This record gives sequence, C-alpha cells and structure tokens, in this order.
Amino acid sequence: MTADLATDVFEEHRPLLTGVAYRMLGRVADAEDVVQEAWLRWYHADRTEVREPRAYLVRVVTRLAIDRLRQVQARGEAYVGPWLPEPYLAEFTDAAPDSAERVVQADTVSLAVLVVLESLSPLERAVFVLREAFGYPYAEIAALLDRGEPAVRQLAGRARRHVAERRPRYEVDPARRRDLTERFLAAAAGGDLEGLMGLLAPDVRLVGDSGGKAKAPVRVLHTADKVGRFLVGVARSVPADLSFRVLEVNGGPALLILSGDKPDSLLQLDVADGRVTAVYIHRNPDKLRYLADR
Repeated sequence: MTADLATDVFEEHRPLLTGVAYRMLGRVADAEDVVQEAWLRWYHADRTEVREPRAYLVRVVTRLAIDRLRQVQARGEAYVGPWLPEPYLAEFTDAAPDSAERVVQADTVSLAVLVVLESLSPLERAVFVLREAFGYPYAEIAALLDRGEPAVRQLAGRARRHVAERRPRYEVDPARRRDLTERFLAAAAGGDLEGLMGLLAPDVRLVGDSGGKAKAPVRVLHTADKVGRFLVGVARSVPADLSFRVLEVNGGPALLILSGDKPDSLLQLDVADGRVTAVYIHRNPDKLRYLADR
C-alpha cells in the first residue's frame, strides 16, 4: 500500500474513528489527539500485515482512548464547578443513512448519555460505545480488546444496566426538540417567567459548565422555580450585541449565543413529554472555540 493510498484509507475512516474517540473521551481535543496518534501509527505500520484496515484503526483508537481515560482518572484532575462533555458537531458520516441508525448515533452522543458514561470504567465505556453506538458484534469487540467474548458480554451488560439506571428520559425527535428550544429562547430572552414556567418540568435541573473561566452557577440548580428565576435574571443583563444561531450539536438542536462574532455560550435542552427536563449551559471558552466559525 502506497503512502497516498494509506492516507486515502485513513481519511475514509476518520469520521468513524473520531466518533469512537469522542464518545470514549467526551473531549474534542483529546479525541483529535487520539485520532492523530492513530494516523501516525497507521502511517508507520507494516501495512502489508493489515488485512482489515477498518478493524485495525478502530482497535488502535479504542486502545489509545482507554489509555487516555486511565491517565485522566489517575491524575484526578480538579475542575471548577459542574463538568459537561465538549460540544460535538457530529456529521453522522460514520452512520448508515437509515433514520433508525441515525437516532441511535444521536442518542449515544447526547449529553445525557455522555455524562453517565463518565462514571463507567474505561473498558466498560469502550464496550458500550462499540456495541451500542456502532453495533459491533461481541466477538469482534473481544478481538479488538484482546478479551474473551464472555467477559465482553459481562462488561456490556454491566455498562448497559448502569446507563439505563442513570440516564434521564428525553425526547429524541429533533423537530420537537427544536420547536421547544425556540419557544424556550423566546420566553427566556423576553424575561417571561410565566412562559418559562409553562415549559419547565417541575424537577428540571440546570447545569452550567464554565471551568471557572466565565460566569455560571457553581452548583447544579434544581426545580422549575430556581431555574426559571435564574434564567430571567440572566436575561435582564444581556449585552446588546448578542446574536443567536441554532446548530445541531450532540445529536440535537443547540443554541449558540455570540457576543459580537465570538461564542459566548451554548445552550442545550433535554426534553421529555413536552417539557424541559434539563438545561445545559456551556460557558467554558476552551470548549467553545471549535464553534467560532459555525
């Protein structure tokens, strides 16, 4: 395989590899680093020995991601305030065009799921991502991870139960989520507390991620009254140069708020039964820099 062909093969699989790495790590920069390291290993490998490039590359990325997760956990890095996965502008080019598979892809990259995945072990997370997000057979996952198939099935079952127990319910239909997001924005921007209260579930929570680098609640807010009053209070001090843009982020609609031409924050909602069940506000500038040109 020539160098040019090796590059073409890698680029063909890059969306899949990025999708695996991001779901494993929840961090765009880390995912990009892992994929770049996989490229270097692929480029310098003896490719005459590689019969299935896709399987080889997924194996490399998965193992690199597991190592990165273990390093992060070992360091026990402190983070100021609540933490959210970095916004991910998924193109779903790693998925078949079938709408059912797109829903699965969107679900496994949603904030609700990624937050739960943070509590899994690196191996459990790898098995869950490969099985639930990309539909890999157990035997193939076992080969990728150098584990026996029974052990992989146990890991998958444990991870699936953990996620099912902890993940919040939310509406996956993008049209309904977008409609409620736009209604939510209108009420919040207009300081309409009554209108907001009609959209918020009684047990709604608000999670603000700033990393200590911007203003945001240092704790998760709970109940419709607290969340609604907080949002109305924020609306009273909104700068005049703010503008808004709706993007598809983490498998659903998100509201990018710009100050001038710079990202100020990103707002995403979980919706269930026609009500907002969670409000996620990204304000950490390090996590928003990827959205500057969107």
